Amino acid sequence: MPGHLFIAATAHGYGHVAQVSAVAHGLRRRDPSLRITLAATVDTGFLRERLPSGVEVLDRALDVALPMDGPLRVQWEAGLEVYAAFDAEHERHLAAQRALLAELRPDLVLADIPWLPLAAARALGIPAAGLCSLSWLDILAEGPVGARLPAALAAHMRDAYAGAELFLRPAPSMPMAWLPNGRDIGPIAAVRPRDPAGLRRRLGVAADTRLVLMQFGGAGSLRPPLDMPLPPKTLLLTPVPELAERPDTVLVGPAAGPEALAVTDVLASCDAIITKPGYGTFAEAACHGIPVLSVPRGDWPEEPHLDQWLARQVPFRSLPLAELAAGHLAAPLAELLAAGPAEPVPATGVDEAVELLAPWLPIAP
Repeated sequence: MPGHLFIAATAHGYGHVAQVSAVAHGLRRRDPSLRITLAATVDTGFLRERLPSGVEVLDRALDVALPMDGPLRVQWEAGLEVYAAFDAEHERHLAAQRALLAELRPDLVLADIPWLPLAAARALGIPAAGLCSLSWLDILAEGPVGARLPAALAAHMRDAYAGAELFLRPAPSMPMAWLPNGRDIGPIAAVRPRDPAGLRRRLGVAADTRLVLMQFGGAGSLRPPLDMPLPPKTLLLTPVPELAERPDTVLVGPAAGPEALAVTDVLASCDAIITKPGYGTFAEAACHGIPVLSVPRGDWPEEPHLDQWLARQVPFRSLPLAELAAGHLAAPLAELLAAGPAEPVPATGVDEAVELLAPWLPIAP
């Protein structure tokens, strides 16, 4: 019988699926017969782009998402209510997730980073591991509502995260030093061959055109002014239709159709990235050596750890939201383009994660 990996991806965002899918690819390379089941509520086009073939997808959320006001701002008060209401039915949710795992009987549960699947696996004697650059306990406790975090919710999260066999912290991560099972590993990123000339040929643009990927992720999207000036000979590429209304912008990714350029390929070969602080884009930028212009989120507890790490790896600038809204992007972007690419950071996290997780996943004879 082939091994069976059950992956639980948080309801909060796409970056968690991107993070864990890279490890899924690594485990599938080790054992092509590995059965993988993913529980997540994510757009199917994104899943097709990121996941290994043949993954069984359960359109099911095993935790809750922090409400967002656009891609940068968390609705902290509403978020506290959502998490508290979810935890008020802790026993019901835990029983449902125990029943799901009892039916599937995976060899290993990998959570990025819902806490209840870890607790459910532990109750059933199924090995389980956390994998993430953060935990929801750290985010809530260090965020603006931390002083009012319900004690029961904090205890449930702490017990579940700390009770797993492992909690893998890929660089760059929040410290999470309280975890007795924490294990630091290298960056996790989907690394593609860097081919700027090939990307320009596919786009049909001149060899001296500067290609800039603009993606903010999260709920909604930022909309820079349509008349915002750019550095000369610059073309913006974006997976977000709302951002592709400018004449100097090209839509890429699933929203552009099945034959469109994949965002991962664009990221690997572009000259700079405009984004917000987030693990996936930051790690992939570092692992391809791409300069980054980042619009701060301000009150996101993970942000300082991400910014400080990325600034040591590639040319990095921070552009306040007010400056972006005013269209003042050309100068800092020109600085990054002039700096050029950096030496890529080795994306060692996938291989390290595979080595640590593999003992729980038997290989079919």
